[in-house]
Amino acid sequence: MEFSEEKVRIPFEQKELDGLFSVPDDVTAGIPAVVLTHGAGGDMRIKQLESLARALACAGVLCLRFTCKAINFVYRVRAYSAVVDYLKAHERFAPSSVFLGGRSMGARTAVAVCNQMCAVQKDAVQGVLCLSFPLNLPGKPQTYIERSKGLLELSGTPVLFISGTADNMCEQKILQNIVDTMKSPSAVHWIKDANHGLTVRGRTEESVLEEVNPLIIEWVLKHT
Repeated sequence: MEFSEEKVRIPFEQKELDGLFSVPDDVTAGIPAVVLTHGAGGDMRIKQLESLARALACAGVLCLRFTCKAINFVYRVRAYSAVVDYLKAHERFAPSSVFLGGRSMGARTAVAVCNQMCAVQKDAVQGVLCLSFPLNLPGKPQTYIERSKGLLELSGTPVLFISGTADNMCEQKILQNIVDTMKSPSAVHWIKDANHGLTVRGRTEESVLEEVNPLIIEWVLKHT
């Protein structure tokens, strides 16, 4: 399936956020949609997000990614919420189902926004995608206690984690224990020897993305 990309400016607190739609050519009202954002560094054009957004669009799923470079977590949550409101009110697309996702800090933000939305409407979000969820500070696994609270508050919304077994910000054993105790149906796809950036020595970035993107698309379509 072919797709197109459309730049947008999303209103947010007397400012605007840069956004980019990846749109399937046969887009119709009621299409499933995924929102994506980056971590504390970079922007919406990092290769992981760009590749995933385009793969989703080719599979018939609308994707809206956006840039918010602030590192204040509360501010990022407000920005993400504004983007979701913009998407849901969009006259052309009017998505039937909404998935929230992000990389690193963007994943933490997506979880927080999901909890806010589902507190108002239980089925407001169809799934949360967490790429390299930053469960703990580097070298400080005990910091998972604070960072796991949002995950444990989720209730019923499916969650998919994509994490590397060598990620020093997400200890494998700790994340697996969290997943086993979460109320929401959750799964982890572990990328062998990948670090926090999902980089694997001896593998190209493209090969990692070719492993990950189809899994994510299958998960989104399953929960649409």
